Amino acid sequence: MTSEMPFEICSAAQTRELDARIIAAGTPGFELMQRAADAVWRAVSKRWADTGQLTVLAGSGNNAGDGYLVARLAHSAGWRVRVLAVKAPERLQGDAARAWQAALEAGVEVVNWQASTGLEGVIVDAMLGTGVTGDVGEPYAGAIEAVNRSGLPVVAVDLPSGLDPDRGIVLGRAIQADLTVTFIALKLGLFTAQGPDQAGEVEFAQLENIPGVPVEPVAERLALNRLACTLPKRIKAAHKGLFGHVLIIGGDLGMGGAIMLAAQTALRSGAGRVSVATRAAHVAPLLARCPEVMVHAVEAPEALAPLLKQATTLVIGPGLGRAEWGRQMLDQALTSSLPKVLDADALNQIAQQYPDGLALGEHSVITPHPAEAGRLLGSSTAQVQADRLLAASGLADRFGCAVILKGVGSLVAGPACFAAPVGLCTDGNPGMAVAGMGDVLSGLVGGLLAQQVPAGAAARYATLVHAQAGDRAAVSGEYGILASDLIRHIRTILNSKDSYE
Repeated sequence: MTSEMPFEICSAAQTRELDARIIAAGTPGFELMQRAADAVWRAVSKRWADTGQLTVLAGSGNNAGDGYLVARLAHSAGWRVRVLAVKAPERLQGDAARAWQAALEAGVEVVNWQASTGLEGVIVDAMLGTGVTGDVGEPYAGAIEAVNRSGLPVVAVDLPSGLDPDRGIVLGRAIQADLTVTFIALKLGLFTAQGPDQAGEVEFAQLENIPGVPVEPVAERLALNRLACTLPKRIKAAHKGLFGHVLIIGGDLGMGGAIMLAAQTALRSGAGRVSVATRAAHVAPLLARCPEVMVHAVEAPEALAPLLKQATTLVIGPGLGRAEWGRQMLDQALTSSLPKVLDADALNQIAQQYPDGLALGEHSVITPHPAEAGRLLGSSTAQVQADRLLAASGLADRFGCAVILKGVGSLVAGPACFAAPVGLCTDGNPGMAVAGMGDVLSGLVGGLLAQQVPAGAAARYATLVHAQAGDRAAVSGEYGILASDLIRHIRTILNSKDSYE
């Protein structure tokens, strides 16, 4: 049966272990295959009810068995059905062979796939599933290309063929599905890197309760109802001194907007006071835009020292630049033991000045996008995107702090002392790919740290709230969203019942 989306994210190996546990506990493998087929068929018949035509592309393993049983169900419902066998079905074994025979006995047409074979109706991708290793070769590569060129609706069984289940990268070629129905456990590759573009909408079917001790997930989905107590409800006798003082450092010449966005967000996220240390040219515009912020013209590092003594939390990087002024500000800020958020050019400068890493401490948070993460790790953007989970965990270990690796399927990792799984954010949308979004996130994290939210919790909560604010801003469309559009939605989410009770 189709189930609610779980929070735990498992690896492909863990999913196979869970599948084996279910079978060992008494549920036959063929029964699981039938349940998987039922889940796919329900999704297809609900979404494309008027199509009446189905083409299944079947491979050589249990994924193919699921496909043959989907074909049998569609045929029994009166749809016109054909299975295109990308690998000879005579070579199938076990439950998959039994499923093929069941489809034949029901009268389903099964023919060998050829490049010239036409595709019709809804396409069911039952070729490779999670068992793929290495780049996809023929005949699967040709079949994948044909499906992607067809323009027909596509549902992937468990995982789009050619997508790495653990890393979300395309292994040479991969199916571009409109819908993926996945089983037993959620796979990280469906939600990060290239996965979301290949998987389309994701539905989950547990198939059977998992017996035995739960596995330790590789990640867990972030959700407001699981982070509800991150910000405690305020007492009636509250005063601004209880909610911290954020000092935001940045805004070199020509980059005052970044620090303005961070400052406004820190205020709107509940910080008691917010100060800004920036270039003199930005003081008047910032005060005009946001008079609640205390703005200081700081042209030399010695002028920063007294401001550091007054603050409880630092945000360093928005509009900082890579020139000498920014370097001096960063060097001075790094002498402080206060909790810190480091973003943008603060990260680029750290990558240049500290190629072997830097112990920032468990009270700090870094928020790199993939290119910045590559510089911090001494690798490339492509290497980061090739294994985002490994990159996020590597950054946490290298810098000893919480890490928000931004991008589709943002990941939140921490050093071992945090004792929490990597967080995965499945919210957010492509409209957020505009300048200033990172500055808003930095201000939000800083505001939470100022209110004494631990760094790991602040990073997870801020990542989720930021993404959900982006989704609210995109209600009328993803084009033309501004980073500043998120700020009012952030305040609304932080004040929602789900956030603090």
